[in-house]
Amino acid sequence: MPYYFSMNFIDKFISRLNRLLIFLGGLCLVFMIVLTCSNIVFRIFWEPIRGTFELMGFSGAIVIAFALGFTQRQKGHIAVDILVNKFSVRTKQVLNTINSLICTAFFGVAAWQVAKKAATLLSSGEVTETLRIIYYPFTFCAAFGCGVLALVCLTEAIQAVLLKVGGKE
Repeated sequence: MPYYFSMNFIDKFISRLNRLLIFLGGLCLVFMIVLTCSNIVFRIFWEPIRGTFELMGFSGAIVIAFALGFTQRQKGHIAVDILVNKFSVRTKQVLNTINSLICTAFFGVAAWQVAKKAATLLSSGEVTETLRIIYYPFTFCAAFGCGVLALVCLTEAIQAVLLKVGGKE
């Protein structure tokens, strides 16, 4: 029972975190749409908006990074399971658990390395060429998105193991 309670709490926390990130990513997506439409209109009647390329790149990075964990929870990522579908249910569960652990490790390392890059950008004070926007906050956002995905994969692996141990296959 304590395991179930803990996992239930973690599951709710991750759900709320993912909803917040999806909301923020959605705001960035709306910003991207407004910026694109505005740039088109300005280009026709005046001159294009300076730094549109930079703003679109940063916003796109946030949209993608903040959607990673939510998409994993919804099973929205591409999966090629032609071979795996031939296996027994038990084998599929074991493979899914192993896959979740590998993804946890990969995206955990990715989050760590991207955060290290963000720290380097923070200390160097690097900015974009046109608008002079600092890079590091967006890089930290990408690291955070990878970290949330690693957390989602870890909880999936733990839940799969607890279901096997608890005999609820």
